[in-house]
Amino acid sequence: MVEVFASDEHRLGLKPVTRRVWAPVGERPTAHGHHRFDWLYVTAFVSPASGETFWYVHDGVSKPFFAALLATFAREAKAGVDRTIVLVLDNAGWHGEAGLSVPNGVRLVFLPPYTPELQPAETLWSLVDEPIVNKHVETIEELDAIIGDRCAALATDCDIIKSRAGFHWWPKIAKPK
Repeated sequence: MVEVFASDEHRLGLKPVTRRVWAPVGERPTAHGHHRFDWLYVTAFVSPASGETFWYVHDGVSKPFFAALLATFAREAKAGVDRTIVLVLDNAGWHGEAGLSVPNGVRLVFLPPYTPELQPAETLWSLVDEPIVNKHVETIEELDAIIGDRCAALATDCDIIKSRAGFHWWPKIAKPK
């Protein structure tokens, strides 16, 4: 079986995630928060055709870390002889193939530069942000717990993932003869 997955990273911190809100005429809405620069990263590996998603929350990005994350994803997704995963990535510096150990059963394909609209995983970040929008989160540990719970809930809801990430032109799952 050959499946096409997409992967992307999202950075979240203690700086508030704001969205538009209703407010009485003449009053300005407020969003409380401290502009502190502690960050978490969320990486999603998503199959837009099936809605299957693997989420990872971590505290940084680098090429060695991405290689370890890729190996973890391949093991958890059971990539190998019976399942080949074509993984679509952006051109982040830590994604480059030079010096990157790619596990068996995984093939990397890179999007053209500066084309986030082609990346299905980009559409998932508003879902991940939902529990912290317009809210103040005190510590990075609290943020980690909230985002971890959110990702665990999203991992079980394939229908909402397919509705967001399932572009009409995205390749379907193929079963070679």
